[in-house]
Amino acid sequence: MHHGNHFYGHAHVLAGYCGLDPSAPPRIDGYLQHGWNVVDGLGSGTPYAPGSAVFVWSERTRRRAWSMGRPLATVIGAPFLYLLRSTPDDTAADVREGTIWYPFHGWEGQQVSGDHHRLIDEIIATETGPITFCLYWNEYEDPRIRALYERVGRVVCHGYRGYMRERTHARFLHGQLAELRRHRRVASNRLSTAIFYGAAAGCRPAVYGDPMYLDGEDTPTAERIRREWPELHGADPDPATAREIVLAELGDGWLASPAELRAILGWAA
Repeated sequence: MHHGNHFYGHAHVLAGYCGLDPSAPPRIDGYLQHGWNVVDGLGSGTPYAPGSAVFVWSERTRRRAWSMGRPLATVIGAPFLYLLRSTPDDTAADVREGTIWYPFHGWEGQQVSGDHHRLIDEIIATETGPITFCLYWNEYEDPRIRALYERVGRVVCHGYRGYMRERTHARFLHGQLAELRRHRRVASNRLSTAIFYGAAAGCRPAVYGDPMYLDGEDTPTAERIRREWPELHGADPDPATAREIVLAELGDGWLASPAELRAILGWAA
C-alpha cells in the first residue's frame, strides 16, 4: 500500500464503510487520491509504478488521468463522501453559526509565505458571527502563527495527516466533519479540499483574501484554479451553483456499495 493511502485516515474510513476493522485497513491494490486534485489524482511528485491502479474521486479526474498515461484510473468518489453519507447529522440546522476559516498552509516539504496580519484583518471585516480558524498541523505547531489567530477567534487543528504510516490521525475526517457541521460558512484564501468538504457538508463556501505563496509551487496551476472555477471564488458565491460543482468534483453519484468497494480495492478475499 502506498503510504499516501493512509493520509487523513482515508483507508481507515473506507475499511469501516466496508464492514472491516477501521483501525487496521487492508492493503489497497493501487493509489488512492488523497486530496482535491486538478491533474491525475496523484499528489505532485508521487512515484508511480506503471500498470498500477489509481482510485480517483471524479470522472473529470479520471479523464485527466487517462490523458496523462494512467489508463487504470477508476472513479470511486471521495472517502469524505462515504463518511458523510454514513454519519448521521445530529446537529440542528438552527445551531450552525459563524464561519470555519482554513488559511492556506504548508507541509513537510514546502512552507507557505504571506501576510497573516493582513489576511486576518480582511477576514474580520468580511465575516459576521464567531470565527473558528482551523490551522493545518504545520502552522498550528508554530506558536507565532497560532497566536495571531488565537487573538481574534477560536483555533483548532484536525490533527496530523500521517507520513509513511506514522502518526496518522485515523479519525481526522470524523473530527473535520463534526466541525463543519457546527458552522454556517466555510472559507479559505485558496480553493482547496476543505472548501469542497465544507460545501458538501452544508456550509456556504467562500474563497477570498491574500492567496499567499508556497515555496516552489507551480504558479500556472494556481492561476488555472482561479481561472477555471470563478464560481467558487469571492466572499459570497452562489451556494446552489457552488454545491453542484463541489459534488461533481467529489464524485457524488459514483459511490460504490460496501461489496463493490471491497472488490474494487482488492479487499474481497
